[in-house]
Amino acid sequence: MNLKELIFGKRIKPEGVSATGRYANSVQKWLPIEDIRNGVVITADGRFIKILEVMPVNFYLKSATEQQNIIFYFASYLKIAPDNLQILAVTQKADIEAYMKRMWRLHEEEEDESCREMIRDNISEIEYLADREALTRRFFIVFQYEQRMRIRGNSFDGIIARLNEEADTARRYLDMCGLEILQPEYSDIFLCETLFSLLNRNTSKTVKPPLSVFSMLGEVHAADQS
Repeated sequence: MNLKELIFGKRIKPEGVSATGRYANSVQKWLPIEDIRNGVVITADGRFIKILEVMPVNFYLKSATEQQNIIFYFASYLKIAPDNLQILAVTQKADIEAYMKRMWRLHEEEEDESCREMIRDNISEIEYLADREALTRRFFIVFQYEQRMRIRGNSFDGIIARLNEEADTARRYLDMCGLEILQPEYSDIFLCETLFSLLNRNTSKTVKPPLSVFSMLGEVHAADQS
């Protein structure tokens, strides 16, 4: 059993969406996702979804000419983009756990009491900002396979190839806007982690798949962690 089977259930077929292999009364049964394959999300209602993460830029720090170019190229992309295009912005409180651990370690190692007091003051300020103001944002563009899209052969591989072509088109146009689309080495793992973080905003701050998923569910489902 692999990570996808643990999260979404087993024996998922791209051609005919099937709910078999899902545990009764489980989160798997509730999720609208059937499978993740070759960088494509397959939904329970038979749609094929591509999710791309975009690294943002500060528009207001650009020159007037650069701003005009960004608007022009982005408008040009929207004219040829898939009909069902979504732009998703996810906002979360900043993750300061690693920074706080480091500061407390420095506090314990510091011998000068005045310096220790300054470190404590810095920790208090960071905690205040993180609780009230500090935010992290992630941006995604999401689109799906549509019947009007021509594919080579009536197959799942053809759909994947067509969605990848659309992703390459988005990458070219957004690159001209000065925006970078992430290209993860392992797209399925990236999608698993992204969906996990979107569905579990609080838990995902401390629990990161895939290793933690095996540690949590391996005993319950007798998963092979080798």
